[in-house]
Amino acid sequence: MSNEFDYDVLVIGSGPGGYVAAIRAAQLGLKTACAESRETLGGTCLNVGCIPSKALLHASELYEEAHSGALEKFGIKLTGAKLDLNQMMAEKDEAVSGLTGGIEFLFKKNKVTWLKGHASFEDANTVKVGDETVRAKNIIIATGSSVTPLPGVEVDNGKGIVVDSTGALSLPKVPDHLVLIGGGVIGLELGSVWRRLGAKVTVVEYLDQILPGMDGEVRKESAKLFKKQGFDIKTGTKVTGVTVKGKKATVSIEPAAGGDTETLSADAVLVCIGRSPNTEGLALEKAGLATNNRGQIEVGHDFATSVSNIYAIGDVIPGPMLAHRAEDEGIAVAENIAGQTGIVNHDLIPGVVYTHPEIANIGKTEEELKEAGVKYKKGKFPFMGNSRAKTNRDTDGFVKVLADAETDRVLGVHIISSLAGTMIAQVVQAMEFGATSEDIAYTCHAHPTHSEAVKEAAMAVTGKPIHI
Repeated sequence: MSNEFDYDVLVIGSGPGGYVAAIRAAQLGLKTACAESRETLGGTCLNVGCIPSKALLHASELYEEAHSGALEKFGIKLTGAKLDLNQMMAEKDEAVSGLTGGIEFLFKKNKVTWLKGHASFEDANTVKVGDETVRAKNIIIATGSSVTPLPGVEVDNGKGIVVDSTGALSLPKVPDHLVLIGGGVIGLELGSVWRRLGAKVTVVEYLDQILPGMDGEVRKESAKLFKKQGFDIKTGTKVTGVTVKGKKATVSIEPAAGGDTETLSADAVLVCIGRSPNTEGLALEKAGLATNNRGQIEVGHDFATSVSNIYAIGDVIPGPMLAHRAEDEGIAVAENIAGQTGIVNHDLIPGVVYTHPEIANIGKTEEELKEAGVKYKKGKFPFMGNSRAKTNRDTDGFVKVLADAETDRVLGVHIISSLAGTMIAQVVQAMEFGATSEDIAYTCHAHPTHSEAVKEAAMAVTGKPIHI
């Protein structure tokens, strides 16, 4: 490295994309620093996203099982199970601090310098981090995303009444009535937590179905299951305003197509209509960069921007805002900078909704295949026919396999099951190797496991499942 640069690589942001890119770059022998303005590493995902939400989802599932009497059919009689919300939150915080501390340890182990402070460009090689100015040969922008605000609705996480996803992770008490504005992944996950802990939950979704972008059959079946659990789901409905008086919020809603306004009274309102890239405040123009009309930075296949030594990954570039996608891109971009060939197969990024049951998908939906005019075959197998699911009294959901009608190559798989997030990995790997439905059907699956439903759905593509 020449004397004019302090670092070979400077990563801006330490979320799943940024910290992975920094560690991989250091492993490849590049002198690396990572700029992060939070007090802890790990970005949204670790601090106020994937990790704390999973901690609460798990804890709330355990509470509901114990409290609802669901375990009595297994001969486990529990009476007087009580909720200690403070302890549940403390356990969540412990999980977060353990993991954020783990990244700090990995930085030290791999000799990555953590520059503490907000970063902004001075020019294409110079970045100001807090009061310090550093120069780097290559710069990776991995600043992630933030909650998209809803015009006219003021979020104040401190008061715990109108909150975003961050505030919903630490409500001071279980609300009697929680209104979710948005029926997407984040709202349904966090809504699930508070519903299990005793809240009445109403979902207000502008579109005609929840879970936008997912396979149509999955969306219908999920809505049915969530309604059975007690969610009140209002689709085709828009929020026109939220007012707060004392400890209560009033949510004004009307049909999306227009019509009479009605109001909902709530103790807590969660605004979760999506996320927007964190590109403001970076002074991109000083580096010669601009964003597209969605505030994203456009990149080529190697994640390079229009300025050759500046790269971008994760939520700040077009594509699904998923932590695991950012991680893969972090490894790939570091390898590209080091002169290797970093590859991410963007056609095979799995998506998971961590509700109960979980919902997982990979590849194309039926709607996408129809729109593209692709002839396909479909195999579907319900967990009602799976021996392990029946034994566990865990029969909600199905596996659906979509395969090319001519080549039999698997084009998409959609799973609703308590174990869907783990089960999808098998299919992603099979698709990465270009598997046909027959390949999966003739692969031996251990018995009795939920995964046998994947094999049976693949057998169903050719109309030959055994257990239905």
